[in-house]
Amino acid sequence: MAAPLAERMRPRRLEDYIGQQHLVGKDSVLRKMIDTGRVSSFILWGPPGVGKTTLAQIIANRLETPFFTLSAVTSGVKDVRDVIERATKGRFFNQHSPILFIDEIHRFSKNQQDSLLGAVERGDVTLIGATTENPSFEVIRPLLSRCQLYVLKPLEKTDIIDLVERAIDTDVELSKRHIKLKETDALVRYSGGDARKALNILELVVDAEEGDNVEIDDRMVVERLQENPQAYDKDGELHYDIISAFIKSIRGSDPDAALYWLARMIEGGEDPKFIARRLVISAAEDIGLANPNALLLANAAFEAVIKIGWPEGRIPLAEATVYLAGSPKSNSAYLAVDRAIDMVRATGNKPVPLHLRNAPTSLMKNIGYGDGYRYAHDYPDHFVNQQYMPDDLIKERIWFPQSSPVEDKLHERMRRCWGERYSKGET
Repeated sequence: MAAPLAERMRPRRLEDYIGQQHLVGKDSVLRKMIDTGRVSSFILWGPPGVGKTTLAQIIANRLETPFFTLSAVTSGVKDVRDVIERATKGRFFNQHSPILFIDEIHRFSKNQQDSLLGAVERGDVTLIGATTENPSFEVIRPLLSRCQLYVLKPLEKTDIIDLVERAIDTDVELSKRHIKLKETDALVRYSGGDARKALNILELVVDAEEGDNVEIDDRMVVERLQENPQAYDKDGELHYDIISAFIKSIRGSDPDAALYWLARMIEGGEDPKFIARRLVISAAEDIGLANPNALLLANAAFEAVIKIGWPEGRIPLAEATVYLAGSPKSNSAYLAVDRAIDMVRATGNKPVPLHLRNAPTSLMKNIGYGDGYRYAHDYPDHFVNQQYMPDDLIKERIWFPQSSPVEDKLHERMRRCWGERYSKGET
């Protein structure tokens, strides 16, 4: 039986690798490391099907070094130590360090990750970890500090089309047939930037057609996927589609829909911590200042899930889901911090006004650090009108309150304190 199309099309050379040009394109950091042969340990973070495993294998082939792989789902501390021992013993004197590739490294426990530290620090192995989760939450700090972090992006539309056309032209099975790609919108849309998913869809559509002549259009793709909705999701990539629907249902204030998608994730065996983490993010991003208690409840649900596990953990998750979906919404803080980041990037490192600077030494005091600063708690209503922004940005506004009872109160206080500044340019 032939291997799946996605496996048959896995590239073996960097020249055949599609996408992620910010990492492997000309003059990129990772490409330079590969070309010089000096590759240090790193972690690849990105959604499924964007080439994390493939890139690790290509690097091992390019460096002509042994390649060891572990799955965090099935491996324990003993497995990690055994692989490290084999890798170290099998290394020749002048050879590059063996590569240890760990898929889904975010699923490793703290003890499992601790067992990697010594080998990585000594250079016994070059660690390449792959994760779909934010490493800052799931990878221990000592290990993260010893690795570079590279973020992989969903494939662009042009990348998906290039990949599919390449499969049609070069795959040993597909090239036997006369396949014409008449329309691509549906295929690109359903693939969601995932190369594996795109190739699974292509294989599904072609296998369903009789005869050697196959003309693929949008209608055909939609019909085939409706007949077999899991066919393009053989390895669980629907995970990202469902969490997207879940969060958008909360944002759209539809508790019923949010609970439905929550149930889909529960029945599908989703990691409860993944769901809880997204609830915390939603509470801050979508509910925000309209109901600050939402963040407290979401965080409490996260803690409860960790403490009590499954199946009871579904109850605090459901409670938080309904509460967040039913809460008033505001993304003013989310927009404000992005606006502030854009301002910093556009204006550079503006000097801190002298009266706001810390003055721990007499020299700093003598040159004016902290001079003239007024302590807000010494004034009525714990407020005194003084400059806090850099000199060039005094008139700039960053936070624009939105309409909700809580933010209305915050806005009214800002108007009392700052007067005209918070009465103009409101959104």
